[in-house]
Amino acid sequence: MDTLKLAKRLEGLQTVSSICKTAGVGRRTAINYISQLRKKGLVKTLYGAGKKRMYSIKTAAETESGQDFYEMLNKYSRVKIAAPYRYKVHDKKLTVEETIIRAVESGSFRIILAALGLFAHVKNWQLLYQFANKNKIGRKIGALYDAARSIIKIRKMDERTRIALAKSVVKNRYIVDKIKSRDLKDIEKRWRIYLPFNRSDLEAYKE
Repeated sequence: MDTLKLAKRLEGLQTVSSICKTAGVGRRTAINYISQLRKKGLVKTLYGAGKKRMYSIKTAAETESGQDFYEMLNKYSRVKIAAPYRYKVHDKKLTVEETIIRAVESGSFRIILAALGLFAHVKNWQLLYQFANKNKIGRKIGALYDAARSIIKIRKMDERTRIALAKSVVKNRYIVDKIKSRDLKDIEKRWRIYLPFNRSDLEAYKE
């Protein structure tokens, strides 16, 4: 797999087990992925509780100005992300709506899971639709909203926005490459999108 595509898919704080789950590979392949990314300077090894080895995976160099993407995720979501690098948006304040879009565009399982919590703080559904439509991820946003609403108390999306999202064109049906849900099939069918999460993943919002 191309190194940058691999880093994008695994971006965030990972363990060998979570890489196996996200990438759908065995333990040996996951370790090989870590080695491949380390050679490109995209992995930093950290140690958690009980000296558990963790890997902070990044895709780009650090930048210096603007509103921090990871700060927005961690401010509004119960699922926290350890920032592997400073992801900045220059010359403007990052909104909740745009943070959701950027999270989905990351293609990272962990970042998108964290972004579900931001749906509870959306103030402008029309703005969210405009960003989603521009990036051709409208139905993905609709599917993620329904997944979030199944576990989090979220204000109802206005019907006009929901209809517009349902009619939107998407680049492809996968939110995370080649991963489908085992038990959120009703939402997948409704939006014609493959969700990367199962109900057990959403339980993180109850902890």
